[in-house]
Amino acid sequence: MKTEEIRNMSAEDLEKNLKDLHEELGNLSFQHGIRPLEDTSRLKKIRKDIARIETIKGQAAN
Repeated sequence: MKTEEIRNMSAEDLEKNLKDLHEELGNLSFQHGIRPLEDTSRLKKIRKDIARIETIKGQAAN
């Protein structure tokens, strides 16, 4: 997800998206614990998206 896309989202959309990403990260981590994932880079991409959203939320609060 691009930074500009995140900046253009409303606060409600950011919260929903953040919740969905956390849920997806949990599911993929669980699946990876059971058996190797075909695309392990997805975990890294989700963590980066979560960090981008959290950073932009922090900037908006200031």
